[in-house]
Formats: sequence, C-alpha cells, structure tokens
Amino acid sequence: MIKYSLTVYLFFFIIQIIQRFYIVQYHRLTIRSDKRQQSDRPEVQYNSCSSFSSKEFTVTKLFTTRYCASHLLGLTSLIALSLPSIGIAKTVATEEWQIAADKITRYEDPKSIIAEGNVVLTKRELLPPELSKKQEKNKQWGELLEEPTSSKEETTGQTLKKDTPPRYENRVTILADWIAYDVDRGSIKARGHVNIKDANDEIAAAEGVVDLNKETGTFTDATILRKSLDLHLEGKTVEKTGSNTYHIENGWVITCKLKNNETPPWSFASTDTTVTEGGYAVLKNATFRIKDVPVLYTPWMLVPAKNKRQTGLMFPEISSSTRNGFGLDVPLFLNVSDSTDLTLFPEYYANRGVMPGMEFRYVLGEAQKGTFMGSFLQDKLSDPSEIDYYQETGYKHSNADRYWFRGKIDHDLPSDLYTRIDLDIVSDRDYLTEFNTGFTGYTETNNRFLSMYGRNFQERTADQRVNTAKVLKVWDSMSLETNLRAINDVRIDPNTPYTPLWKLPGLDFTGSLPVANTPLTVDWNADYVNYWRDFGVSGQRVDLFPRLSTPIPLGTYLESRAEVGMRNTSYVVQANGDEDWNNDDTPNRTLFNLHGEIGTTLLKNFGLNEKEDSNWNHRLRPYVQYDYLPKTNQDDLPIFDQVDRIQDSNAITYGVNNFFEIFNDTKKKSGHDYGYFKVWESYDLRQEYSDRPLTPVSLKLGWTPVNNFVLSYQTNIGIYGEGVVLYSIDSIYSNSRGDSLGVDYRYSSADKIIGSPFNSADSYYISPFSNYYKGIGDIHEINVFVKAKIIDTISAAYKIEHSLSQSQTIIQDISLIYHPACWSVELRSNYTPGDQGIMLLFNLANIGNPLGVNLAGN
Repeated sequence: MIKYSLTVYLFFFIIQIIQRFYIVQYHRLTIRSDKRQQSDRPEVQYNSCSSFSSKEFTVTKLFTTRYCASHLLGLTSLIALSLPSIGIAKTVATEEWQIAADKITRYEDPKSIIAEGNVVLTKRELLPPELSKKQEKNKQWGELLEEPTSSKEETTGQTLKKDTPPRYENRVTILADWIAYDVDRGSIKARGHVNIKDANDEIAAAEGVVDLNKETGTFTDATILRKSLDLHLEGKTVEKTGSNTYHIENGWVITCKLKNNETPPWSFASTDTTVTEGGYAVLKNATFRIKDVPVLYTPWMLVPAKNKRQTGLMFPEISSSTRNGFGLDVPLFLNVSDSTDLTLFPEYYANRGVMPGMEFRYVLGEAQKGTFMGSFLQDKLSDPSEIDYYQETGYKHSNADRYWFRGKIDHDLPSDLYTRIDLDIVSDRDYLTEFNTGFTGYTETNNRFLSMYGRNFQERTADQRVNTAKVLKVWDSMSLETNLRAINDVRIDPNTPYTPLWKLPGLDFTGSLPVANTPLTVDWNADYVNYWRDFGVSGQRVDLFPRLSTPIPLGTYLESRAEVGMRNTSYVVQANGDEDWNNDDTPNRTLFNLHGEIGTTLLKNFGLNEKEDSNWNHRLRPYVQYDYLPKTNQDDLPIFDQVDRIQDSNAITYGVNNFFEIFNDTKKKSGHDYGYFKVWESYDLRQEYSDRPLTPVSLKLGWTPVNNFVLSYQTNIGIYGEGVVLYSIDSIYSNSRGDSLGVDYRYSSADKIIGSPFNSADSYYISPFSNYYKGIGDIHEINVFVKAKIIDTISAAYKIEHSLSQSQTIIQDISLIYHPACWSVELRSNYTPGDQGIMLLFNLANIGNPLGVNLAGN
C-alpha cells in the first residue's frame, strides 16, 4: 500500500514538473508571438493561457484560443495539485492584481512572484452586473421619486434569468522590465522602464518600490505627469506619499507636456518639493530657469498643481512710464468657494500713489453669473500745481479722487424670465483714457467682459456712462420688460444746461396676436416711462401704439400687406431746479399712420460646374412701400427722446434686396450664406420737399466668401450735390495658421445730412424722413488690426486707432511675439497721446497671469 502510494505520488509529481515547465514556456511563446505583431510593449494579455492572480494566488483559465483547449487536462491537474485554494471575487469591492510577462516564476516560501520581460501588472475592479432594461427603468423611476427599489427582478413565465460573465475595470497599470512581487506584504520592487498609470497621474522611473495596498512608493530618477494640468514634476528621488501627494528631492516643475529627454524651455527647480493634498507644489530653495539656466531665486514658492482655481499670488505686473513713474501690481487670488472668487490688485504708481483694485466673480449656473470690478486712486498728479501734466496731456479733470466701478450680471430664471444688469461708473472722462492698459485697464476689461457676457462697455471717451437693470418676461407672442436707467454724468462742458434723464422705471409691453379666425393681426407697443433729472424738465409718459394689419391678395406671385395704426402719447410734466415749464402740465398727442407694401421674391439656381455637384441660389426681392403720417403740432410737448418728436411723412420707398447662398452638393445639405446686396431710395411727396423729393440712395453690402472672412459695407449718397453722406467698412479675416486682419473705416458728415430728407431708419414707427438726423456727427476714422505668423514660433501684431478728422493717432500698438511650447514672450510698443512705453510680457503655460515688465520709451 505504501509502495503504491509512493508510486502514485511520484507519478503526479513528475507530471506536475512537466506541466509547470510546459505552461511557463508556452506562456512565453504566446507573449512573444504577440510581440511580433506589436512594435510597442504588449498590453495585459487577458486572452493568454495563464494569468496569475496575486491576492487569491490563483491561475485564471481563459479559453480564448484553440491552443488553450488542447491543454485543459494539464491546467486542471496543475490547479488541483499545486495550488492551495481557488478564490473568486464575490463582491463589488473585491480587487485583484493581474500579471502578464515574458517569464513568470512563482515561489511558495515566502509567497512571491518574479516576472521578467515586458511585465504588465494591472489592478482590476469587479463591476456589478449590468441591469436588465426593466431593472434599469425601475431604478431610474425609483431615483426620480426618491423611493427604494427592489434588488430582485420580478420574473414571469416568459422571463428567463441568465448568468453573465463578470465585468472588470482597470484602475492602475504598472509596466516594467522586471518585477518582484511579495504576496504577503502586498509590495513590489520594479526595475527598468518603470511606468505607473492611474486616473490622475503617470509616473515614469528607472526603478522603484511600491506598496500596492497603500498605493505609495519610492522611485529613483522619476518623472510625474499630472493629467489634470499637464504638470511635470521630476526628481532624483520621488516619494509617493498618498494617492495624489508626493515628496521630491532635487527636482523641478513645469506646467506643460514634454517629449522624452527634452530639456524644458523653462522650469522651477528646487532642492525640496512637496505636492500637497490641496493641489499645491511647495518649493524650497526654488530657482526659475530658462533652458536649464537659473534666472531668479526665491527661498520659498507655491505653484498650482491641479487644474482648479486656488488661492495664491499671481504673477506681478511691473511698469515704468514717463507719466506714472515706476509701477507695481502683485495680484492676490482668493478662492472663496467653488462658485465664487475674489482677486485683489494692490497697484502702486510712484508719481500718482496707491491704486487698490478688486474683482469679484460668481457662477451659479451656465446662465447665472456676475462680475464686479473696482479701482480707486487718490491721484497726486491731479494737484492744480501740476501744470505740465494738464498742458502736455490736454486733460481737464480737477478731481484727485479717481475711480472706476463696473460690473455685469446675467440671470436666466425659470418661466422665461431674464435679468440683465450693467454697471459703469467712472470719476471723470479722462480716467479710462489714462488707465487703458494692464489687467485692470479699459481695453483688457472691455474685452474680457465682452467675451464673458456678449456685451461690453461704452467707448472710453463717452461722457454719459449708462447703467441699466432689466427684467424681461417672455410669452409665446408677448413680452414685458422692466428697465431702470441711471446716467453717470462726467461731462465737463460748462454750457450744458440740463442733467441727463434717468428712467425710474420704464415698462415696455409688446406683442402680436391674430384676430379670431380672420387674416387680421393686432400688433402693439405699450410703453410707460418715469423720467427723472436733477435739473431740467422731467415727467412721466405713457405711449400706446396699437396697429392692425392684414395681407392683401393681389396675385399668386405678389406679397402685399396693409397696416393702419393709432398712437396716443400722454404726459405728466415736472420742472426741476430753476427750470420753468410754461406749457400744459398734462399734454397729449394723437397720431395715426398708414403703411402698405408690395413685393415679390424670385429664386434662381445656378450650377457652378458641368457636373452640377455644387451650385448657388440667388434670391431677388424687389419691393415698394408707402408710409403716411399727417403733420401734427408737437411744440407743446417736452423732449425726452425721439418718441416726443415724430415727424410727418408722405413718401414712397422702393428698393431691391439680393441674397446669395452657395451649396456644395445638389441636395443642398451643406452650404453657407455667400453675401447680400441691398439698395433703396425714397420719394418724398410732401410739399416742402417738392424741389428735392429724392432721399440719398442707400446701399448695403455683405460678403462672406469663406467662413473665416466677413466684409460689410454701407454708404448713403445724396443726389443733389451732397455726394457721400456717410459710409462705413467693416472686415475681419483669420485663418488656421494664426493670421488675422481687421479693418474698420467710418465717415459721416452731419452738415450734409441736416436739412435734407434723409432716411435715418428702416422702421416706420418713427418717421424716417426727419429734417434732422439724431445720433450722428462728423466722424472720419480708421482702425486697423493685423496679426501675422512669421514662422511657427514667431508672430507680429499691429493695431492703430487713427482719427482722420483730427489728424491724430489715438492708440498705436506694435508687438513681436515669440511663442515656443509651454511659454511665450511678447515685446510691445504702446503709444497714446502724451505717453509712450515699451512692455515685455512673459506668459508661462497654466501659471496665472502673464509676467509683465513695462519699460518707458524715449
């Protein structure tokens, strides 16, 4: 019996040795076969014949190839005789490490695994089984109704429950040339091209020791890439102290991606670096380096180490100006909460004094946000004894306390309710011209608000700064707007008799509704305004303007419409200050108007080639319209705005509109608006214009030959010797290379407009045939912006704002920009009347504001 037992034992022992050797060798052949098909390191081979599980110390059998099937008996014997137990993950939290390599050797005492050649160690998490459609639906309703859902799915006679294979998700992957895995301690030693990847970071090192349970370790000659910010940290010795924390000795930091063995264009080097849980890299004995050459030194430095807003100092702005003297601004960013932040700007100018500033922002949602900024300066140059300052600049303000407070709020509320608030309060009209550059200057602020809110501020020379608050409620065919308007008056003309009008408040109710089952439509405008001013005539006004319109069936190819309206305007007038009002305190005005229009639309399709795989459409719309509004005496009415002086009209307007659209296929699924051309003129039937009945000919052109180029042109030409009354050209071009060109040219002559029947508006609600044209004066200016990419890393830019009527350049900027990977430097020359400077700007990738040095010019 003993002899028989020994014989059986010896037999199975020999079989075990042969099978172990065979499986290891076969595993090596399988991996190498895969390597012939892949040039890079092989990934985890879940379809190989053997895959060792460290925690459960099992061999997982995956029958995915015909070779594995032929050795089923050998693998089964190996599992039965050589392994102490077989474990299978039974809970969601169970995790297991999978090893794949060219050669794998297992030792029993102590329990360990040695893997050599293209080692891939993967930590996998077992996922819960997929829910059936019915279970998923019940779960969604349960979450929505906040009700508990049953963990068991109800079954019927037609419902069959089937087992599904387990699902895994890779959490951590470790690559190396050689790994020794201590099973009992749960740690590994790795050598040669060590690479560790998880959801947040990637570590590359020459060698390292890793605690798999705590996910910590120590590495030699290591590089860390934070995926959230493209942050590189490199050191001679790197210790991973937690899931996202590190300690680095003799290392450096750079906030952008680098290629292997690439010298960083700039970096922060330090003898000791700690990456904290809060997302900061704390550097001791830090030096700022350019191409590994130390430039600046600081004993302590803080660098953001994650892509999230964090409290800290931003890069300073250093300047020197012939007018301001030496200047310094070191912004401090405060991360108040996940939805709010505050930036402080302690600006200082040697010739002016301290100018503190702040910016507060909040975002509660995509359409619920607000920004407020403010700056204050007790200006030493505003002292009346500084005569040269006023003579050289032409400024006329006399106040020493100077400030600019601005802000915008957007809030879209439920039930189609919209809120918009705009604030713009400045101490004097010279402030925005003098403080035009820098982060808190007018240009940068104006562009930033335009980008964030889609609307900017008035021109910096405007002397009546408008502040508004609007609430709009929208229905299907009606809208109600409540608005408040306050004017920041910074006019310096002593002959101005009246202060600006405020709206406290204004209501505007508009809508359009069909009349029962008839073709008639009722349109209306109902406005109420309470005008207030400190000095001058103010009062309340109610303006009601209902209109009844209907189409007129004149033929199949004619589009026609007729409209009649009645307008009633009532006032309650009040005089403020020393102003006297000698007319009726409650005047009233009633007007009626007639409007008719006849037109037609012609459409023609043209092929661009013989195959007709591309074509373009031309829509031609000639039209004639008539407007009549009888003459009414309005001299007893106050003048608040254009509604109070509506001119009579009796004119025929005729014109042609052309629209062009290009398609790239015959089915017209892809295309774009190519351009438009409009021309119109009016014939005035009023007796006083019998000798000059024709208005100027108006032309308007728009051209978009490609998606990145837009050109618009408009002009009005008088036919009684006035010549060109006004014209404007706006164009902008950009391409994928980084080149861009913008041209803005405007001209108008108020002298030529006054006294002529000029078509000032397309809307017939206010007569377009006024003998004066409000809101336009003598303008003759050109603005040009050009940016060109000279080579891949060098660009040049030029910007000029020039007044041709005054023969004066308002702003001129010339820039040369060097922008390699991860950083850029810009040399800029800036000119404004009375001042000229040179600015040098450094911009480091993902590191706060640009580092600015502004040097005075000669």
